[in-house]
Amino acid sequence: MKLVWSPETASDAYIDTVKSCKSYKESGVAEFLSATAAGWNARLIVETWSRGDPISTSVGLAVAATHTCGRHVCIVPDEQSKLEYVLAMRGAVTTDVTEVLVAGESVENAVEEFPGVDFMVVDSKRREFVRTLRFAKLSSKGAVLVCKNATQRAISGFKWHDVLKGGTRVVRSVFLPVGRGLDIAHVGATGGHQRGDSRKIPSRWIRHVDHQSGEEHLFRR
Repeated sequence: MKLVWSPETASDAYIDTVKSCKSYKESGVAEFLSATAAGWNARLIVETWSRGDPISTSVGLAVAATHTCGRHVCIVPDEQSKLEYVLAMRGAVTTDVTEVLVAGESVENAVEEFPGVDFMVVDSKRREFVRTLRFAKLSSKGAVLVCKNATQRAISGFKWHDVLKGGTRVVRSVFLPVGRGLDIAHVGATGGHQRGDSRKIPSRWIRHVDHQSGEEHLFRR
């Protein structure tokens, strides 16, 4: 199974996010991510957030989850961040689709509690963003991964293949000058295998003879 794009759902989420975020004077990151998550019909949306960060992205992702009938999970570092986050979201969105999890000292254990992630947003300014991406249990149908604040990256020489778990197939990636930079990767479907399964289908040569010309062709499959 692969991710399937729905322009109608993306448009509806975009419009609703514009309405919800009209009081935030920011650069459109929330609207863009909301439309993207909804358009890809994301059922499990996971993000990270810390005290002092803008709340608009979370609002947009929550809106997207309502349009896909999915879950929106926010991982925060401590109880104080959780309290601030819950209060901010309560005044910004009318639906209760967001779950908040305190990671504490182990973001790895926190993110592993949510198998089947198909849309994830992490903050490149935080050093733990690499560990969050590496230990995420992505959906077998594929996933979209987003690093926001990419121009303020906490590590230099960032490459998607270096930070993701071995065997993860990056179909395409793109950097967009939205906000302070969005680095986005589309991870391909696993074909039904679990992530981390290193088994590969062996390739083979196929012989074909053109009966009209008599030419022989070899194809590798």
